[in-house]
Amino acid sequence: MATETNYDVVVVGAGIVGLAHAYHALNRGLRVAVIEHADRVTGASVQNFGHACITAQSGAALRYGRAGREHWLNLATRAGFWSAESGTLCVARHDDELTLINEFADERGPSDVEVLSSTEILERLPIRPNGVTGGMYLPNDIQVDPRLAAPAIARWLESSGVDFYWRTAATHFDSGVVHTTRGDVQAIAIFVTVNYDIDRLFPELADRDKLQRCQLHMLRARAPLGFALPSPLFTGWSLVRYSGFENLSSKDAVLQRLRSEFPDYAEIDLHQMYTPQPDGSILVGDTHAKDVTASPFQSEKGFTVLIDEAENLFGVPFTITERWQGVYSSAPDKEFLIEEPIDGVHVVTVTTGIGMTTSMGLAQESVERVFERNDLRVPA
Repeated sequence: MATETNYDVVVVGAGIVGLAHAYHALNRGLRVAVIEHADRVTGASVQNFGHACITAQSGAALRYGRAGREHWLNLATRAGFWSAESGTLCVARHDDELTLINEFADERGPSDVEVLSSTEILERLPIRPNGVTGGMYLPNDIQVDPRLAAPAIARWLESSGVDFYWRTAATHFDSGVVHTTRGDVQAIAIFVTVNYDIDRLFPELADRDKLQRCQLHMLRARAPLGFALPSPLFTGWSLVRYSGFENLSSKDAVLQRLRSEFPDYAEIDLHQMYTPQPDGSILVGDTHAKDVTASPFQSEKGFTVLIDEAENLFGVPFTITERWQGVYSSAPDKEFLIEEPIDGVHVVTVTTGIGMTTSMGLAQESVERVFERNDLRVPA
């Protein structure tokens, strides 16, 4: 447990967004502390796909994803965790999905999107050919092992001079002070990066933005010997989920067909996606259900849909080795909550499921905004 109580930067929350803030503050030569109520990195930062799906974003999220890519790769080397510049494949299984892919490619250009014929996508993927009309490859996306990446970053930060207050809960804030269950910690700038727990520290912001907890069905599966998925894989359900496709004219046709053809899947808000892991397993997901308080109970229906659709797509049986409930912060029609409710206290929360994708670029802009644009100087 750290004993210093005065810092340039204090980060509340040791999830990936908080760790990214600590990383960028450390890079500026600042004295940094992280306060975390748990005894290790937990929550959404280890429950996810480990997939930085940069290209599928738009607006600020796309800017953050692109800016953060080099930092993910740099940290993988410095902190010693696995990463891969694997890109993302997406299979189209209907003409309207291929139309949407072509529209997306026309907007983004060949450096972001490579359109693939049905023959080309089938050559790259171990999937059944039924209904496949084509696909695309997004070369700029990357992935990490979600169970290991954020904990490795925390260990590296700690070994690099960042103080961690584990099992320490922030209770309230004043300008320049975090009041915690282990005493006060002072800082020039405070970043509150507690994801869905923002409603416990700043309930007025959570109420204003209608923040909820989004609950997911997630699986880890193993395929028969010899099966290999070369990269993360999107499907048509991905094309109607990410903001990069939101304003394209052909998106609604895909969305309406999927809802009409698979009403039960639309009801559980299915996102049919797969990410291969370095141990040969595949992360399979996911479904989405939103509420202010996350229910501890999950219907088996969501897991059954994920397993059935995986086996239908790949044509092989899967052995399920893990099931879990992912949870992340969600707000209607908003991707980020960035506020300064108290002078020098900055709330930074990703309010959709793209924390891994955007964290590094978001934190970089956040730290720069506080220490440069506000002309905030660190005492010599």
